[in-house]
Amino acid sequence: MEIPVYIVDLDLPPLQRWAPLMKDKGPLLVDLVDDVKMLITSLVGERVFEIIFNSLSKVATTLPYPFYEELVGISAFSELPLSIVTLYNIFYEALTLCTSIIAQDPNGQLYHGRNLDTGVFLGWDKKNHTWKVAEKLKPLTVELDWKKNGSTLFRSVSFAGYVGVLTAVKQDKFTFSLDKRFALNGGFMGLLEWILFDNYKQSWVTFLTREVLETAENYDEAQAKLSKTRLLAPVYFILGGTHPREGCIITRDRDNSNILTLGSQKTGSGSWYLVETNYDHWKNPPFFDDRRTPANRCMIESGQKNASLSLIYNVLSTKPVLNKETVYTSVMDVRSGQLQGWIRQCPDPCWPW
Repeated sequence: MEIPVYIVDLDLPPLQRWAPLMKDKGPLLVDLVDDVKMLITSLVGERVFEIIFNSLSKVATTLPYPFYEELVGISAFSELPLSIVTLYNIFYEALTLCTSIIAQDPNGQLYHGRNLDTGVFLGWDKKNHTWKVAEKLKPLTVELDWKKNGSTLFRSVSFAGYVGVLTAVKQDKFTFSLDKRFALNGGFMGLLEWILFDNYKQSWVTFLTREVLETAENYDEAQAKLSKTRLLAPVYFILGGTHPREGCIITRDRDNSNILTLGSQKTGSGSWYLVETNYDHWKNPPFFDDRRTPANRCMIESGQKNASLSLIYNVLSTKPVLNKETVYTSVMDVRSGQLQGWIRQCPDPCWPW
């Protein structure tokens, strides 16, 4: 199923930017938030969750402009408390699994695609063999046309009421996707530092990515910003440019980065293509969540001569790369600015994750 398109007009006051979208999708967001609360509680425990939740209204006021103002607007239009809207907007730092691929064809043209997977270990529906949160996010999935001065600045695939950026293309400049990275010094450590110690000298991951999409004018500028800014949570940034070999996986902890570039390897990921799931590229993925190996196998067997958006879509549709957590698949072409997304279903037999 294709994804509906909405406009985010950055020339409007932040309080008003999300009004049309929330008018259509607000009730679905209300239906989701209880499950998001349950997800966070299951990850950090009830006591830690209460500390976080009771501080969320304060957290919202400390967010950089224009994010606080936009969350206030979403709260008003959805009739949800600001603390709930804030929770929804930071839950990516909790748990999301993904697969991202960049491929370069023999002529140097770059293609970028991703699956966004979420909802693991929460609300398994035994009857329908689905994850509850993933299913509730599907009708909230939207394509956003971000406009400035009447023209498209960039395009993204996102969730209604979510003001950060997870997947985007800025035509003739760069493509971008974000994958979760697991680490001991993870997102909740940064969040607790923000709440308890007023440590604001760090960036929220998806707020930083939106800032980069709004302001960076080329691949190098985007790479520098994504690789050097102190983060609240560890993450993988997957970035593609406009010229041959302009593709990379930026593996981030909160302060440092490791960059694997397109063309830096003779074979496999890092040669004519890049594959990132949710594990460091220099380590083997765990046996219970190995989406990397089948994705690599598909790319190698297809060969560079077949590099295209269709190839990436087909690889992302191969089980277990496609699984019960997959909410959407999207593909991007930086030259044309094409961004196309599909809400996905994985028919049985299908891996839970």
